[in-house]
Amino acid sequence: MKRLALARLEEWRKQSSRKPLLIDGARQTGKTYLVEKIFGAQAFARIHKFDFREDRALHRYFSAGLDPNQLIKSLELHRGQDISLATDLIFFDEVGECQGAVDALKYFCEKMPHVFLVASGSNIGLLDSFPVGMVHTESLFPLTFEEFLTAAQEADLLAAFNHRSRLMPVHDRLWTHFLDYYFVGGMPEAVDYWFSSARSPAGINARIRGVSAIHRDLIAGYYRDFGKYSGKVNALHIESVFNDIPIQLARTMDDSVRRYAFKDVVAKKTRYLDLATPIEWLCKTKLATKNYVIDCKPVSPLKTLIKPNMFKLFFFDMGLLGHMLEISYNEHLAQSLMYKGFLAENFVQCELIAQGVNHTYSWSERNSEIEFIHKTKMGDLIPVEVKSGKRTRAKSLGVFSEKYSPVRTVKLAGTVGGSNDVHLVWPLYFAKFLAEL
Repeated sequence: MKRLALARLEEWRKQSSRKPLLIDGARQTGKTYLVEKIFGAQAFARIHKFDFREDRALHRYFSAGLDPNQLIKSLELHRGQDISLATDLIFFDEVGECQGAVDALKYFCEKMPHVFLVASGSNIGLLDSFPVGMVHTESLFPLTFEEFLTAAQEADLLAAFNHRSRLMPVHDRLWTHFLDYYFVGGMPEAVDYWFSSARSPAGINARIRGVSAIHRDLIAGYYRDFGKYSGKVNALHIESVFNDIPIQLARTMDDSVRRYAFKDVVAKKTRYLDLATPIEWLCKTKLATKNYVIDCKPVSPLKTLIKPNMFKLFFFDMGLLGHMLEISYNEHLAQSLMYKGFLAENFVQCELIAQGVNHTYSWSERNSEIEFIHKTKMGDLIPVEVKSGKRTRAKSLGVFSEKYSPVRTVKLAGTVGGSNDVHLVWPLYFAKFLAEL
């Protein structure tokens, strides 16, 4: 399974002097597989993996001292294997389980910048302390739609996607995979099963059941993590917010996702401050992401216009979102849901976040709503309207354009689209290309 993040890891490897590389991301998004089976296997003579969750004995070396030379010797003796600092990869897996190992990254940066050291973890945002400025951080998310296409092993279709082909036969094939992606999502285990089972005698119903079982087990694993890693945060509150995100997404207004409502999520909690802590916990572990709602004229920097309690809350994976709402595979194919705009909106949010967009924004004024306000490379703020179906008429986009005269507008819809230089109409699955504008 190929991951687009591999190119960024290769850039890090080729540097003559480098900070330790830290890969952050939600549980089960493929961090270990990327480092060990893809990056490490392709680029290094040997991989020395130290799993701080599995091997608790490792922790004692980091409580005795953080000198990199001594740590290397201790790890070599622990494993009974020498480490070549010139050709081997040192891999600290689940580094968040050992605060000492996290702290040691600072000293590897200062004293051993020639070492190939990669660390990964799924609870990095929850750490008590972090060596800011001393590590190079990459985030890994569930597979994007492009990575899903790569897993489909249809090279001609992937090439057509990357060339933004508008041919109808290409669109028909891409749309078929796109609806599959709605159901399967981007969790590596689910994607691998979906495509590997397609090449087996199992029928479509067996494939559907298999993916659903994987989704169920993943959700159960996250529930267990809430109790294990919640710390001072009430684990039941985290679970309540986690369960509530899909429900609130589905309660669209005029086919657009509403601002997150704090009332009735947890008993007797009605304000933003009541739920801010569990919401931030989910965002720090990358199980949820925010889209800040701007209720005035959008101007750069948008960050100065946000209000802490005005945001939409999106789910981190399309497949798990549908699973939690009990949306069947047939429903995705038929696109017969009364309110399906939230799926399209959640998809665009996930694609933008995976492209490295740190913060997303939307605009709302009276009865008008623009799903995304996107900042281009030139610094222009452009409205992006997201339509779940084939209808591309966008009243809110007209209102926004009349008020603020943007240099460009974009509509993402369930159609092959058509555009000029100013008013772009793209198929939904082209959302990743927003980052190139």
